[in-house]
Order: sequence, then structure tokens, then C-alpha cells
Amino acid sequence: MRKQVDVRFYAELNDFLAPWRRGGATPYAFEVSGSIKDMIETLGVPHTEVDLILVNSEPEDFTYRLRNGDRISVYPVFESIDISALVRCRPQPLRESRFVADTHLGRLVRYLRMLGFDTKYRDDTQDEELATISSKERRILLTRDRGLLKRNVVTRGYCVRATNSREQLEEVLQRFDLSGAIAPFSRCVHCNSLLRPTQKDLISDRLPPKTEQYYEEFHVCPGCERIYWKGSQYRRMQRFMEELLERE
Repeated sequence: MRKQVDVRFYAELNDFLAPWRRGGATPYAFEVSGSIKDMIETLGVPHTEVDLILVNSEPEDFTYRLRNGDRISVYPVFESIDISALVRCRPQPLRESRFVADTHLGRLVRYLRMLGFDTKYRDDTQDEELATISSKERRILLTRDRGLLKRNVVTRGYCVRATNSREQLEEVLQRFDLSGAIAPFSRCVHCNSLLRPTQKDLISDRLPPKTEQYYEEFHVCPGCERIYWKGSQYRRMQRFMEELLERE
């Protein structure tokens, strides 16, 4: 005997739905009762995007089994409303936001590292490894691949909507409320290591011509040994960062 529930998704969760399911309650039919997580992902929404589920006005988690006639409301992450007293679907927020990004987000990774965020990345990492890293190292998985976020092992993740890398950065900063955690130019944009200050005389033989004359402050990456100073590239990055924070 076929059974049915009515389900409604709110706000940006509608981005993942078929057009006819957006903006209101729609029916979902089933024969064998499965978990509410399976239903949500069958309809196209990765579980990592969901923060609260109400079934017949009561909060439930992903393990809830569907029952005929249920009225289900599914909500995304709440930015300004405190729902801590309700059962939440995601694990407790991390004390420090650390990321792992898939192979298509290289420019975003560079920007995140520029702002000081620990972001793991390789351009040849397979999906299974990304999911494992996210789980074992408690990193937020950033991807545009919905299927990757539907893996059971992934508990923290975000589906990046924008295609432009600067817009992606703004999106991630807003989604995880990171503006207060920015530590600019503290991390190597190439290998993710934290930079260390160094004395000019220790690296003078590795500096481009005249750089030693014009700059006094230098940092070195202990991971890949690249040297950083406040040259023209630094100033361009600083202007970009200032423009970005003005829009936050």
C-alpha cells in the first residue's frame, strides 16, 4: 500500500529541488518507510545543507522513519535565529572553521588561505578521499558536487553555489560567519602552512634584485620555503580584502 507525506523546503534549500517542488508543500509517496534523510537526499538536497527538520511541528533528526500522513518542514542553517533549544541535524559547530575543498575550487582555496583559513587542497584528490579527510580531520567539505555531500561519512559540508571565485569567497564567509576570524596574510597560499617571520639577512640571497633595498619585513613558509613581503601583489590582495569586508 502506497503511503504519502507532505514536505516543504525553506529558503535556499529550494535551489536543489525540481521546479515544481519549490516554494510550497508537495507530496512524497513511498511504499516502504525509510529514513527522512533518504527522502531529503532523494529529492536532491544534501543532508549537510539541513539544520532543522520539523515533523508534525516537532523537531526530529535524520534517523526519523517516515509515517503516512506526516507533515514535514525542512530548514537550512539559521544565521540570526537561535534554535539551540531544538534538535539540530548537524553536529555542533567547530571551534575553528577548517576546510577541505574539491578539485574544482582551486581559486577559492587560494583566497581562503589568503585570509588565513586552514584549507586543505590537492588538484588530484578523489571524492572518497575528500569525504574521508572531512570526516577524520573534522573539516568542512566545500564542493559544487551535490553527490559528494550526500555521502554518509560527510557530516560537515557546503555546496558552493557561485561559479566566480570571488563570489564563492563572499558566499563562504557569509555562510559560516567568518568575517571576525580573518587573519590576513598569515598562511601560505600555495601549501597552507602558517608563515613565520624571518630576518632579512637570512634570506637575502634568495630575494629578487632590489627587493632587499625596499622592504624590511619578510615572512617565510616552513612548508614550501616561499618568501613573502609587502610588495605590489600584497597591496593588490589587501585592496581586494578591504573591498570584500566593506560588503560584509
